[in-house]
Amino acid sequence: MADKPVYEEASIDGQPSKLASIPASDTTVWADASPLLQAACAGLRDGELIHGDNFNLFAAMSALEIMDPKMDSGIVCTYYSIDEAIENGAAPIPISLDSTIDVCRTIDIMDHLLACEAAWHKGHSVAQTVFSCIYLLRLDRTAPHALLHSYCRIIRATCKAVVSVVSDARTHEEEDLFTLTYGLPLNGDGDDKCLSILNAVEETISRQLRACKATSSKRRLPEDLEPLQSNPNLEEGFCKALLCRLRFRKHFFHVLSCMKRPQGRGLESARKNIASCLTELESILKSADFLRSCFDESCEGDIDDKTTASGFEPIGFDAMLNSRLSAPTPPRAIKILSWKKAVEYFVKLLHDLDVICSYSLDPHLESLLRFVVQFQKSQPDLVARSHLQLLLVQDGKLYGRDPFFAVINKAAALPEATKNHDIQKNESFLQLGMLVMNLLKILCTNAAWQRRKLGKFLQDWRVIYVQLELAFRNEYGEVSSSSNDENTCMKIFQHILLWVEEQTFWIAFRFLILGFELELYSTGEYCMVYWYLYAVLIKLAEKTHLMMAVSHDTAKRKGKKKKDSPKDLARESRIPPAVLFLQCYICLAEGLTMMLAALRNEIPVFHGPSPFNTEQEKFVQHFELLQRACIPDHVSYLSYKESTTHARFSTLAMYNYFKDAQRIAKEVKSSFSNDPERLAELRKLEQVAEHNSVAQNVICRLGALDPSLKVSFEFSHHPFFATVVVKRS
Repeated sequence: MADKPVYEEASIDGQPSKLASIPASDTTVWADASPLLQAACAGLRDGELIHGDNFNLFAAMSALEIMDPKMDSGIVCTYYSIDEAIENGAAPIPISLDSTIDVCRTIDIMDHLLACEAAWHKGHSVAQTVFSCIYLLRLDRTAPHALLHSYCRIIRATCKAVVSVVSDARTHEEEDLFTLTYGLPLNGDGDDKCLSILNAVEETISRQLRACKATSSKRRLPEDLEPLQSNPNLEEGFCKALLCRLRFRKHFFHVLSCMKRPQGRGLESARKNIASCLTELESILKSADFLRSCFDESCEGDIDDKTTASGFEPIGFDAMLNSRLSAPTPPRAIKILSWKKAVEYFVKLLHDLDVICSYSLDPHLESLLRFVVQFQKSQPDLVARSHLQLLLVQDGKLYGRDPFFAVINKAAALPEATKNHDIQKNESFLQLGMLVMNLLKILCTNAAWQRRKLGKFLQDWRVIYVQLELAFRNEYGEVSSSSNDENTCMKIFQHILLWVEEQTFWIAFRFLILGFELELYSTGEYCMVYWYLYAVLIKLAEKTHLMMAVSHDTAKRKGKKKKDSPKDLARESRIPPAVLFLQCYICLAEGLTMMLAALRNEIPVFHGPSPFNTEQEKFVQHFELLQRACIPDHVSYLSYKESTTHARFSTLAMYNYFKDAQRIAKEVKSSFSNDPERLAELRKLEQVAEHNSVAQNVICRLGALDPSLKVSFEFSHHPFFATVVVKRS
């Protein structure tokens, strides 16, 4: 045995593999370890592994399985380095000596890069997606190929812009790999000129297209204009295919740049570029038929699974080339989206960005929260949500222009004059402003991350309420007669305390309904969930009603009415539409709670004991974060059991909560005739109430008598209020 350390690389057939890319050195030699490995394999039983004395469970969790492509980042790749790949002709310049093939393969590279970019946006590593392109890794080599060079430059600049947006929004916590660049050449010299380079190439191809369309011999081609390729019959089709791809990249880069301008100043320009992007994507899709017809040879496999419009494999890509850059974590198994799926992704992304750009930057917090919640219903991806967050929160202000105290001031129905009051310098009010800012950031995250954050966030809102209440009592608890300024401070405290309570219950409501979206509740747990939802909604409706009464009083004082007319008094006595809207929710939640409780109490098969945990343990698991924050007060598992233990079919027949919900939904519709979102929500609630009312009547009439009756729950009409389905088995 030599004195030097022995290192070994064995091929699959057991013969040693001498690799020129990893040569022996003065301190290392290659030796055949295959007999040792074969002997070890023969002596090991299934489940056993070779390990040292200090090997433990923690080490086992971090262990890598040698020769497993998903685990071993050092497994034999096609190439060990970029230089080796280039030397072996993996990324030739020019791509082909045949100019027609060269143009076609360049378009394949463009299409595959689009698919890689979409896969990166979906959460895969940039090293194994976009930067699996060897041309991007050695961009200077593409300089002689103006078309490829301009496209690669704009791709790199776009990646840099996207990473910047996601990093600034800090939403990359959801997917840590997104902003990791692994030392890849994301920042290149001269990328600020990428648009001018792209424009020059675009202009050249545009001139060529115009020349192709010249049908008269009178129009002569300019002498300095060379065709893209050698086949005149294909020239126009190639020009169109290239132009739509180049223009899409240009407009998409403009979208990202415009949306990042401060205070929403670039939104209108961004919308124009979004419209252009969508137009170019349509043209890109239409170009597929032409590209597939260019050559007689047909591609193998389903065309819909291909990453290029032509269906051919692209040249110049190796997903494993950068796999070692992700160490110490194992390389992920990358599934690049198909070309069609990539186009669909960008269409959806652009529509989501258009929704953001079309928002009016309303300074009213209630409207803003509703907009964000509505926007999240379309399940936007990380890039769109990052742009939304950056628009909402800039430099510690709403939209970069409105201080959060002024926003809270408006939301708490305080007079306009109080928004600049010195009380905003109070530590508690500063913390409250931070809470509102963080709430907006949390609402821009994905559903799972959002729910986790909101649950922990509730305690902060409870604490700030207690702090404000203590500060109010310390400052004004003993004041019998006060000056105007002190009266103003008292009013600010009173309004904001009430608003904080209302907001806290709104967050709790959001926390609970996200559980339905994430499918965290089983059918056997619906009863306790709807019961808790009912308890939260009761408090939310109460605080909303008080807040609206205070708001009406502020508006009335501003109008300086001396005497109320009978019409005004009648109007004041009515329940506001927003409260009736919540009342509809309350009736549905209470109706479902009592129906589920009756089914549980009278049909044992419907709710059997869990083999893993008790009902009380489930209650704690689902509502522990709410319970810690005492939301609502005096709500516990014991009170839940007391409320539902005596529910029976006979008591259900006495009162139908669903009919109340149906009646309220019908009555309140006219109040939201100018609000299409709430109008659509009321229609859904009405459908749920109508179906459940009929189902309740059937259950009450036959439930205890007919053992073949099967009751199930589905969310066909509403995302979190279940529709009861009754069938005979």
